[in-house]
Amino acid sequence: MHKNKEAVMANIAVLGYGTVGSGVVEVINTNHESINKRAGKDINVKYVLDLRDFEGDPVQKILVHDFDIILNDPEVDIIVEVMGGVEPAYTFSKKALLAGKSVCTSNKELVAKHGAELLAIAKEKKLNYLFEASVGGGIPIIRPLNSSLTADEITEITGILNGTTNYILTEMAQKGYAFDDVLKKAQDKGYAERNPEADVEGYDACRKIAILTSLVAGAQVDYEDIHTEGITKITDVDMKYAKELNASIKLLGRSTKVNDTFYSMVAPFIIGEKHPLIGVNGVFNGIFVHGNVLDDVMFYGRGAGKLPTASAVVSDVVDAVKHMGTNIMTIWEERKTKLGVFEECENKFFVRMKDDDTLDEFVIKETFGDVLYVRAKGVDGELAFVTKPIKEGDFAEKIKKFDQVCNVIRVDL
Repeated sequence: MHKNKEAVMANIAVLGYGTVGSGVVEVINTNHESINKRAGKDINVKYVLDLRDFEGDPVQKILVHDFDIILNDPEVDIIVEVMGGVEPAYTFSKKALLAGKSVCTSNKELVAKHGAELLAIAKEKKLNYLFEASVGGGIPIIRPLNSSLTADEITEITGILNGTTNYILTEMAQKGYAFDDVLKKAQDKGYAERNPEADVEGYDACRKIAILTSLVAGAQVDYEDIHTEGITKITDVDMKYAKELNASIKLLGRSTKVNDTFYSMVAPFIIGEKHPLIGVNGVFNGIFVHGNVLDDVMFYGRGAGKLPTASAVVSDVVDAVKHMGTNIMTIWEERKTKLGVFEECENKFFVRMKDDDTLDEFVIKETFGDVLYVRAKGVDGELAFVTKPIKEGDFAEKIKKFDQVCNVIRVDL
């Protein structure tokens, strides 16, 4: 007796033939034997959706411009959504799930905004909505949080979640370049977009920490509620002070649980030699997780790029094929997680001030208590110090007393 063809084949459609979409097709074609073996079925790319044509590319044979062709084809089992942005990706993903097709995505913007809703539809339909590639590119982090670390009470997630900003800060630290010069270099190398705002202002990292916190909390965390700062104010002078402290400046996305409440933020931090993320440089990402039983665990790897991200998407496709007809449980409810008030967070602060005639160390002591003064080679006319832990709200009030402030960076030494 012959097995029918449908039983041994899983048809997928890829929405978007940009960097990640073309990477998904490439990964499936390059590693098809091992991928099919793991999936237990032949994975076949039946359609690719894009507005453009790709003359000379074999993909042209399976290219369509109308999503309804894919939606109405009962042979398509899984949709790979790698379009980016919220619309039309949200509409397409929701329609696909309602039509009985599982969805795998790398779209952090969409997952952060509508992940809980799409997961609920998938659960109801006994399908799957999978998004491993939405955080950390090729680094496995969603699956471990969802399955491997379930015995733990996660009390902290801190990550270098954006390769572009990490590359810029690494180049500034190692070569002494100014921010604008390194940004241009990053754009020339293709690490940064022509409009780098989402990266350098911290918005990309914010969406990713929102997804991770939603998973750990088990309920929706809106990225709009997370205090977010970027790296545009970091200068080569700040790097000189960090060097004196045997430290590095990194853009961190961080969520910490205190008395059952999560406090989340994205901001540059000066981190010391003992910090687990100190050695994460260049375009690499690192994610540190602390659990009450597990203690500390680190995830490290290429956080972006065509093939690492595509690899994570394809691993989700394999999971979706293996679990056809059953929902992989993900606890992320649509109810909203109430984050702790940002002003109540405690941090140490590194402060740089112009040392003019009006600046008095007595006033600094009176305002901030005992501080650690820092001097850097080649930097004159400034006074710099690190405070003891202070609540964000209190610090914001205290620093208003001074007109001489050059920059402020949080510290984790």
